[in-house]
Amino acid sequence: MQTFWQHGYDTTSVTALTDAMGINASSLYAAFGDKRALFSTAVERYLAGPASFTRTAMDGAASARDAVWQLLHAAAAAYTRPGYPRGCLVISGATNCTAQSVDVQAELRAIRAAGQRDLAKRLRAAVRDRQLPAGTDAHRLAAFYAGILQAMSGLARDGATRTDLEAVADIALTAWPTAPI
Repeated sequence: MQTFWQHGYDTTSVTALTDAMGINASSLYAAFGDKRALFSTAVERYLAGPASFTRTAMDGAASARDAVWQLLHAAAAAYTRPGYPRGCLVISGATNCTAQSVDVQAELRAIRAAGQRDLAKRLRAAVRDRQLPAGTDAHRLAAFYAGILQAMSGLARDGATRTDLEAVADIALTAWPTAPI
């Protein structure tokens, strides 16, 4: 997982994977079938582990604004966690893929889209519950905050600190609607 996270799908070789896992290539193929299947397994592990903060933030907050605050601040911590690659595997794992890897890009794009849909659903409920102004476009607001998460991932990969990312999160929350968007 960390090898794909650090280097991305296409630039991670089978040799790098077997070195990281302490196995030989035939063991990798016997266990996973191929590099592509291993990547999907690594992404599943990432979502259940280092990226599990997204579900916790969405489910555990009392209000939609608190959910977004928790989501952004948890991302700031996760994207800069010591001992792990910086940023987000789902955002950066297939940034520059060859034509042979469009399925990898599609897999990660689908995961990001599902997260954005979940956020939009939470925001639509907030409009119904009057936590957001009537007429607020939950889809566009979710796209905005998904974009902030992507920007924070890129900033983390460029060396931004947790404090830097928390400042981005706080500034992004100043855009919380007080009138319909």
